[in-house]
Amino acid sequence: MRVFRVKDNAERLQSTCRGILMPEVSTELFEEMVKKVVRLNQEWIPTYESGATLYIRPLLIGTSAQVGVHPAKEYCFLIFVTPVGPYFKGGFASNPYVIVRDYDRSAPLGTGKYKVGGNYAASLFANNLAHEKGYACEFYLDAKEKKYIDECGAANFFGIKDNTYITPKSTSILPSITNKSLMQVAEDLGLKVERRPIPEEELDTFEEAGACGTAAVISPISYIDDLETGKRYDFGAQPGPISKKLFDTLRGIQYGEIEDKHGWTTVVIE
Repeated sequence: MRVFRVKDNAERLQSTCRGILMPEVSTELFEEMVKKVVRLNQEWIPTYESGATLYIRPLLIGTSAQVGVHPAKEYCFLIFVTPVGPYFKGGFASNPYVIVRDYDRSAPLGTGKYKVGGNYAASLFANNLAHEKGYACEFYLDAKEKKYIDECGAANFFGIKDNTYITPKSTSILPSITNKSLMQVAEDLGLKVERRPIPEEELDTFEEAGACGTAAVISPISYIDDLETGKRYDFGAQPGPISKKLFDTLRGIQYGEIEDKHGWTTVVIE
């Protein structure tokens, strides 16, 4: 059993703790608990052949008895795991997205860059609307000007053009460890990498586009509709060759099929 980027996840939790005034969980405690919860639940780890995985979710919550908007005095840190099936049950596939202008996932100077439950709650209504209209997920523009690409639901966005991997830079976006990994893999494969503001109209210039996150690694985007303007940004019905190469390479590293040159994986159970 290999666990992916344990230290990076510990550091992201610590960053969130600092941002919302919770005590930081040490990297040593985090790593110890991740290894212990995997070992204690090894009978639930899906087989390699299944394509499924054991999802690991750390959680830190305030538990002290109080009423009022201020930091808690007592906290509980726990980690739960659950087996999850393959994200792409019918094979690596592309999905349509829709731009939502009437809803924001987070504000530029809010908690968007921290992994807190409220960010997910803020996306539920827009996500449901997207599903009702037949789209896989909603697509957010920046909350301040509605000019720049923000996120794809709860996932980071990336686009490919001119042999370059391009992803948004924004204070309202959660820094995705998967996106960070893909940027490194892209460089390893000879691509240039740019992290910068991306205006909506630049979508027209991308050869490929995708959402990236823990569960899917990459969820390729077939097209993005802007219902307000009637514009459709089309990236093809099938995943592009660079997206497929990025996906196969990162999954190969996670599964131990490709050399882990960056020391990202931790072997918990041989």
